[in-house]
Amino acid sequence: MSSLVQHSDMSEFLSPQKRLFDYPKYWAECFGPAPFLPMSKAEMDELGWDSCDVILVTGDAYVDHPSFGMAIIGRLLEAQGFRVGIIAQPDWNDVNAFKVLGKPNLYFGVTAGNMDSMINRYTADRRLRHDDAYTPGNIGGKRPDRATLIYTQRCKQAFKGVPIVIGGIEASLRRIGHYDYWTEKVRRSILVECKADMLLFGNAERPLVELTQRLAAGQSLSDMQDIPGTAVLVKQPLVGWRGKDSTDLDAPGHIDPIVSPYGDDNTSASKTTEQASVALSSNSVCSSSQQGNAMGAADADSQALAIKPMAAYEPIKGKPWFMTYAKLPSFNAVKSDPVIYAHASRVMHHETNPGCARALYQQHGPVGLWVNPPAMPLDTEEMDYVFAQPFARVPHPSYGDERIPAYEMIRFSVNIMRGCFGGCSFCSITEHEGRIIQNRSQDSIISEVEDMRDKVPGFTGVVSDLGGPTANMYRLQCQDPKVEASCRRPSCVHPDICSYMGTNHKPLISLYRRARALPGVKKVLIASGLRYDLAIRDPEYVKELVSHHVGGYLKIAPEHTEDQPLSYMLKPGMGSYNQFKRMFDKYSKEAGKEQYLIPYFISAHPGTRDLDMVNLALWLKKNKFRLDQVQNFYPSPMCNATTMYHTERNPLKKISRDSERISIPRGIRQRRLHKAILRYHDPKNWDYIRQALKDMGLQKLIGKGPDCLVPKESVNERRKPLTKAKKGKQGMTRFTSPKQQKMAGSSQRKAKSAGTSKRLR
Repeated sequence: MSSLVQHSDMSEFLSPQKRLFDYPKYWAECFGPAPFLPMSKAEMDELGWDSCDVILVTGDAYVDHPSFGMAIIGRLLEAQGFRVGIIAQPDWNDVNAFKVLGKPNLYFGVTAGNMDSMINRYTADRRLRHDDAYTPGNIGGKRPDRATLIYTQRCKQAFKGVPIVIGGIEASLRRIGHYDYWTEKVRRSILVECKADMLLFGNAERPLVELTQRLAAGQSLSDMQDIPGTAVLVKQPLVGWRGKDSTDLDAPGHIDPIVSPYGDDNTSASKTTEQASVALSSNSVCSSSQQGNAMGAADADSQALAIKPMAAYEPIKGKPWFMTYAKLPSFNAVKSDPVIYAHASRVMHHETNPGCARALYQQHGPVGLWVNPPAMPLDTEEMDYVFAQPFARVPHPSYGDERIPAYEMIRFSVNIMRGCFGGCSFCSITEHEGRIIQNRSQDSIISEVEDMRDKVPGFTGVVSDLGGPTANMYRLQCQDPKVEASCRRPSCVHPDICSYMGTNHKPLISLYRRARALPGVKKVLIASGLRYDLAIRDPEYVKELVSHHVGGYLKIAPEHTEDQPLSYMLKPGMGSYNQFKRMFDKYSKEAGKEQYLIPYFISAHPGTRDLDMVNLALWLKKNKFRLDQVQNFYPSPMCNATTMYHTERNPLKKISRDSERISIPRGIRQRRLHKAILRYHDPKNWDYIRQALKDMGLQKLIGKGPDCLVPKESVNERRKPLTKAKKGKQGMTRFTSPKQQKMAGSSQRKAKSAGTSKRLR
């Protein structure tokens, strides 16, 4: 039964409009769905399988729940009729661990897991973590550093010649040459490093199903190099595509007026060619719009289903980006020149809208990296199809009673949407999932709540979350599909909410009411991150949320209080926070509840000065907040803020040799100082903060007054020997660039040497 049966008509796979459930089922559908995807030969025998068509290798424990990527991918391929096995957290030192399910008929699918393996293993200060929420028993060290790379090597050793497809967030965020925080170097695309056959980026259901079906039909991966949402290695750009140098797309200089996305006025008629796209790249089609939000009060699911997530599935022919690729600077160029790196990063971020993105081409030595435009987002029916698979919603039985913290956190939650149009520069959600919101229908969500209620052990009637990347972007979208399909704006809500963006929360309110009315459901909580700048546009939503869906505390993320850091983060100002807090307090009081907002903040973000952190700490003290946990900025691959950190340039604006330089809290000492200032109430930090305040000339903030940040040194503290903080790996802290740090260190050594000589004399 292991032989492959080819499909008769190859043309059925080539339509760009084919949806996930429109493909013919593979012959192995006759086996039916498995209780759990098998992790051993014994389980395969019980299912009557002699082989697997696809074997998925993951750095996470296998939890058959739709919040775990491998479960979603595995069940989706199973629904297509394929036999899918899972090798979860294999011993990467033993090649036999990759042979436990035998040789796959089609390919190995490799991922590091739900988290980037380096972020999973190391803190923002590069300290080794000793726990892992995605591992039974919360034990660290069950996956290697750079897991995608290591797993791919072992799969190649286990079965030579078997195609290997990599994906997941680790591969997605490393698809081009990228800055690596852990080695402080620019690394090659992960596809070049691990020499896999294909890389899938984003959630990737659409390209995954297409490539699997075409492989099963007898094609090879070399025959499908232009699948949207994939990257491949090539000798030269694909035939039939027109190349455009990235410096022509985003070169310093004059920017022509914005081209109308409708293409029906005199201005746009005179702007044909690539200048139209440059204008769209550097400005927002949305920003000049005078149209209001016109969604109205319709919250029926039938109407929502009729709205496609994009203007159309087919690329818009005749547009300057159609069948065009942007030639990025080579890997050697971005590696050696921070300005060129910032430019390449900026261009890459402009080519992320599936409706108008160009392909990307980047030379890596003798090899060319070809990154196709992103795949079209799933429509509501497709999202329902993905989440309707027969998930067991519990960990694989082989783990016994071992506790898996990541599962414990989400086992009573339901994902209602994907994507985020916030575009926060420090966040990788937009880069991975895209900024087009992909929604499930209410019926699909309610069905999953009922399934969870009836199936998951320990359910007490409390739904821990109805959310996703954000709590309140469900059914929010651009009100004009033509604009949506051509806009290159990095954020739909910064510096202000785009007037094309809908902010009507009625569909979400309707969902909340329907969910909490279910028999056996006592309470529905909202734990996902809330965009309060959107929420304040709809007071009815805030009232509904505060009255029924807050469990005493609501976590929100202003991230900072000062305008300069917020502008680099692409986060709203504190005016939105203050307005939301007033509404939150008002509706809590009306509901007769004592509830509190818990704000989250980031320390040491690019563009943040020591004084900004002091002002933030003073705001915290004034508002009587004492933060127990503070997150230092973590430069994850591909984020705009990581580009800022590495290059000291702002990729949110045009890049040139003379472009804006950003102050970077780079050194270990300064990063720890920023974190310490946010915990101004901790006596362990007082010595550190006092010295910093003196250095800034802010001694007035040391004392007992209400306007003081820390108390004066006590008698007992004076008696203790002063322990100097170690410099750490990254050196000095008052300067932003490594060159300046080196010069400063040299000057200090000379001064110290001169002082020593003087004392000796």
